[in-house]
Amino acid sequence: MSTLSYKTISANKNTVKKEWVLVDAENQTVGRLATRVANILRGKTKPCYTPHVDCGDNVIIINAEKIVFTGKKMTDKIYQHYTGYPGGQRETTPAKVLATHPERVLEHAIRGMLPKNRLGAALYRNLYVYAGSEHPHQGQNPKVININDIR
Repeated sequence: MSTLSYKTISANKNTVKKEWVLVDAENQTVGRLATRVANILRGKTKPCYTPHVDCGDNVIIINAEKIVFTGKKMTDKIYQHYTGYPGGQRETTPAKVLATHPERVLEHAIRGMLPKNRLGAALYRNLYVYAGSEHPHQGQNPKVININDIR
């Protein structure tokens, strides 16, 4: 056989069909929700997945303040960051973060599951997290999905 009868189709930014997806985070576990949303952002739930292309959907998450942690992670888990100054290592817990900026807990979890390169930064820009049940993306007609049905 001198020629192939099939070709592997590789998606590019012109052939990818991006959609808007709405996810309700109420009573969802943080890690499980984050992995499923990261897969949607990557495009791994689509048949045209290509690892080096942004072929995922735009994801809107509402009710971010109503997420739950399993076990005692709400008080025992520690988020650390460094200010860049001597003695500038800071620590906080998810309970404190949820009290001030509830959307940051999900953003932090999802960002850690994306690639650590330019593609990961581009994918992260397709994520929109809101603390309440209102969002300003009604014009995009997002498709409401049940996150528990996605594997």
